[in-house]
Amino acid sequence: MAKVLGINAVFHDPSAAVVVDGHVVSAAEEERFSRRKHGKTPLPFAAWELPEQAARWCLQKAGLKAEDLDAVAYSYDPRLADPHAGDVTADGWEALRNMYASLAPQFLAEMLPGLDPLRVRFVRHHVAHAASAHLAAPFKDSAVLVLDGAGEKTSHLAGLARGGGLEILASQALPHSLGLMYEYVTEHLGFRRSSDEYKVMAMASYGTPRFLGDLRRLIGPTGDGGFHVDHIDWAQYAPGRRSGQPIDQVHFDLAASVQVRLQEVLLSLARWLHSHTLQSNLTMAGGVALNCVANSYLAEQGPFRKIWVQPAAGDAGTALGAALFLATELGDDVKGMSTAALGRSWSESEIRTWLDVASVPYEESRDIAGAVARLLADNHIVAWFQGRSEFGPRALGHRSLLANPTYPENLQRLNNVKGREQFRPVAPMVLENHAAAIFEGPLPSPYMLFTHRVRPEWREKIAASVHVDGTARIQTISSEDEPLVAQMLEKFYGLTGIPVVINTSYNTAGRPMVDDPRDALEAFGSAAIDALAVGPFLVKRNRTL
Repeated sequence: MAKVLGINAVFHDPSAAVVVDGHVVSAAEEERFSRRKHGKTPLPFAAWELPEQAARWCLQKAGLKAEDLDAVAYSYDPRLADPHAGDVTADGWEALRNMYASLAPQFLAEMLPGLDPLRVRFVRHHVAHAASAHLAAPFKDSAVLVLDGAGEKTSHLAGLARGGGLEILASQALPHSLGLMYEYVTEHLGFRRSSDEYKVMAMASYGTPRFLGDLRRLIGPTGDGGFHVDHIDWAQYAPGRRSGQPIDQVHFDLAASVQVRLQEVLLSLARWLHSHTLQSNLTMAGGVALNCVANSYLAEQGPFRKIWVQPAAGDAGTALGAALFLATELGDDVKGMSTAALGRSWSESEIRTWLDVASVPYEESRDIAGAVARLLADNHIVAWFQGRSEFGPRALGHRSLLANPTYPENLQRLNNVKGREQFRPVAPMVLENHAAAIFEGPLPSPYMLFTHRVRPEWREKIAASVHVDGTARIQTISSEDEPLVAQMLEKFYGLTGIPVVINTSYNTAGRPMVDDPRDALEAFGSAAIDALAVGPFLVKRNRTL
C-alpha cells in the first residue's frame, strides 16, 4: 500500500494531492489557502515557490506525516529540459526555472520536516497531465491527448493508455505550442496570460472568424501526430489592447478566428490519434483541455465515442496525475476519480463558531435546500457553501453563487456582483434526468467541461444562462453524486417548473474561489449577494427575506 504526495510547483497554479493505496484522498490548490489568484506569478524565478499550505493540509486529511510517505511525485523533470549551458540569465531565465526545479527535493524536505529528499521523484510534466486523465477516468483504456503551453521541451503528448500503462505515440517539440499561441493572443487582447484564456473563448462567440485564412497557413497539423505554430504578428489583425480599454469588434473577430483554428487543429490531432489507437474512448488534460467549446467540437465532430476530461485539467491537476503515476509504478491498482470535491470541509459546529465569531445574525434550517430554492424562486442571489471544496477551476455546487435563470437581467447582476466583463456568460446546473430535454451535447456532463446547445424552446425560459451563440456550459446533477444540490434543484423545479439554476463560482474578479467559512463571509459582506447558505445555516442580507 503506497502513500504518495503529488506536487505541482514549477509553472503556475501550485497544488498538492495525496493518493493512498490507489485512492485519491485529497487534492487542493495553494490559492485557496494563500488567497492569491493562481498561487503565484508564472515566471521562471517563481519556480521555488511551493504549495506549502496545500501540501500540509493534504497530508493532514490523509492522516499522514512526511516521514510516512513512500514517495513524493514532482510534476516536472528538469533533467529533460534545456539548461542553456548553465547561463541562468539566458532566454527569459528559463535555466533558473530548471535550477529551482532540480533543487525541489531539498526545498520539499525543508518544507516538510521528516521527509527524506531521496523519496522525491521527478515525473515528466506531460506524463503527469496524461496520468491525471487516463488513470482518473471511469474507464481503464483510452487514447490520451495532452495539450498545454509547455512542459520540459514539448507542448503536447498523444498516447495509448492500456492496463494502467501509457505508450507515447507522438509529441510536439517547442517552440510550437497551441497553448502558448492561445496565451499570446490572450495577452494581446488585454488579459492576463496563463490565467484569462477562458475570456478569449467567451469573446469568440461575439466575433466572425475573418482572419481564419491566414491562421490556417500559420497554424496546422504536420500529419505525424504533431503540429506547427509559426510566428504570428497579432498586431496586423487587431491593435494590442490594455486591460480596461474598450474591446472593439476586431478584437472579437480575432478571438473567433483563433478559437476556430484551434478547434480545427485539435480535430485533426484527434483523428490521427484515433487512427493509431482504434480506441473508442479519449481522455484529455492540459490547459487547452479546459477549452469547453473545443471539447464539444471534438465530441460532435471527432471519431471518439466518449471523451473524459480531467476536471483540474490545468497545471494544478499534474499534482494529482504525478501522484497517480507513481502509485501505479509502486504497484497499486489506481481507482478512478468519482468526484472533484477533494478539498476542505467544516463540521456544523465549526461553521457555527465562525458565524458566532463574525457576529452575524443567522438561522439554522432543517431544510437548507428548500430554503434556498424558495429564495431563488423569488429572484434572490444566493451564495452556496457546502461540503468539500472543488479541485480545479470550476465551481461544481460546493462553492457557488446561485441565481434564477428565468430573469434575463440576472446575467448582468451576477457579472456586477463578481466585478467582471459583461460579455462573460454564466453557467446552468440542471437535473441530470431533465438535461436531454433542454440541452444538446455530451451527457452527462458533471464537471462543466463541455458547451451544449440550448434547445430553441428553452432559450427564453432560461435566458440568463444562455450565451450569445445559443449555447451554455452546463453541469448535470444526479441525486447519487450530489444529493443536496439535487434536492435544491428538485424543490426549485417544484416551485417554478424549471429544473435549472444558474451556477457560477463564489468569488469576485481577481480572487480565488472562497474555500473556508471566513472567505465565504468576507465575500458575502463585500458583494450584493442576498443570502449565504453555509452548511445548514442561512445568513440573509435583509432579515425580511
